Amino acid sequence: MASTETKADDLAGLEAGLDALDAVQVRRTPARDILLNKVLPPVTAIVLVVLVWQLLVWAKVTDDYKLPPPAAVWDSLTEMWAQGTLLEVIWTSVSRGLLGFVMAVAIGTPLGLLVARVKVVRAAIGPILSGLQSLPSVAWVAPAIIWLGLDDRTMYAVILLGAVPSVANGLVSGVDQVPPLFLRAGRTIGATGLRGTVHIVLPAALPGYLAGLKQGWAFSWRSLMAAEIIASSPDLGLGLGQLLENGRNNFDMPGIFLAILLILFVGIAIDLLIFSPLERRVLRSRGLLVKG
Repeated sequence: MASTETKADDLAGLEAGLDALDAVQVRRTPARDILLNKVLPPVTAIVLVVLVWQLLVWAKVTDDYKLPPPAAVWDSLTEMWAQGTLLEVIWTSVSRGLLGFVMAVAIGTPLGLLVARVKVVRAAIGPILSGLQSLPSVAWVAPAIIWLGLDDRTMYAVILLGAVPSVANGLVSGVDQVPPLFLRAGRTIGATGLRGTVHIVLPAALPGYLAGLKQGWAFSWRSLMAAEIIASSPDLGLGLGQLLENGRNNFDMPGIFLAILLILFVGIAIDLLIFSPLERRVLRSRGLLVKG
């Protein structure tokens, strides 16, 4: 009797311990910690980069027309703002990039599932997807212009050809890392076929899939910039890639530096506003992120 009671107490203690582990305590990070740990480091890095940049200008390491001072780039920024063209240029590229990325996700997700779950399909097109992922997206610009002409279809075609393989391969990698125990448990409860894919495979593969999405966005953005630089036309409007190319044509180094910084800014902003919160949410749901 005593032995039975002891085992019952042990089981109760074990259950209580597991419940404590499952109940992840999420607390709001104080504003002071956010400023010190998340805001201050990147701001400090930016200040240091600008300072080094200005020191190089003062040291005359090269001609002024090759390395403009930060103030000249700032003047170009304020001039575009005063003309009302800054936000328009940014939005032209951002809207194209996001729409192209959404289309790449819509195509790459079912393609990735098909490759991951059907052996014949993986053997047939798996290596092709890997090869397409390593192919520079700029290589698609010339044939896309010939096939589709100088319009938005060319932009979206280049984005899709650059991003779809990354999204698909990311999902394939995530599915490959799903523990076989999950799949067996799903079959045991009747979650097979489409139900198993939706309720078992996709949630378990989410971390790898999210990594593929981040890489897919990076490919989308880089592909779009390559297409905008090469496929310049008044019908396409003025995007960040065209802004960079216009600076080259006009020997406007402050304009070139401004375009580069804006392209970098958009890439960082999309990651901080979209992908970083998604990543934190996924990690937190798995008990891998307690604070923040």
